[in-house]
Amino acid sequence: MSGGKLVKILLKTRVSRYLEWKAIDGTYVVQNKEGGFFSKGGIKIAKVPVTPKEALASDLMGMLEKRRCQKFMEYMQNFEEDKPKTYDGIKLDQPAKLMFEKFGLETNTIDFLGHAVALYNDESFMNKTALEVIRKVQLYMDSMGRYGNSPFIYPIYGLGGIPEGFSRISAVNGGTFMLNTDIDEILYEDGKVVGVKGKEGVANAPLVICDPTYALKCKLDNRVKFV
Repeated sequence: MSGGKLVKILLKTRVSRYLEWKAIDGTYVVQNKEGGFFSKGGIKIAKVPVTPKEALASDLMGMLEKRRCQKFMEYMQNFEEDKPKTYDGIKLDQPAKLMFEKFGLETNTIDFLGHAVALYNDESFMNKTALEVIRKVQLYMDSMGRYGNSPFIYPIYGLGGIPEGFSRISAVNGGTFMLNTDIDEILYEDGKVVGVKGKEGVANAPLVICDPTYALKCKLDNRVKFV
């Protein structure tokens, strides 16, 4: 996602300058004879509408449904979490299905909004809170047009370019990359982290940043602080 956390991290750390990106041409869904999506028997391919204007021009919906979807998109554009006036009577802690019902959206429209816009891979989004689904839809909409006509961008030379970019900026700043190295223990002195230990030896470090699962794998005690 152009506006997602990963892209923000790459920009913040300046790793992005070592990467070349391409915007994905577009996002499409396949509609089958029964009107559902993502079926092998699909007969219609249509672009996912993510703006009020695209909603009115979309082939995925009938004329009346286009207008309802347009109103939903306008609501997503105007919604601000810190401004209750923009809630328009929607309770943010209620199930998302009630929010969809308020706009009178049909099942097929809810289907592509949940799967192709909010990017849920099952029907669980219907029971998520309205706020969670709104955030997902807004992320998609905010990412649209940042770097092209799609919310998605991809490294030209593949995802392997991302860790390679981090290794380059690490080297520039005096860092060292140790590949294929298992960490067996986090070392302490006087209650403070001083490094990590593996089969290849000890790497000294005043700070260890890792996913909690790595720390648990090392069988650490309560001296570890998860941030």
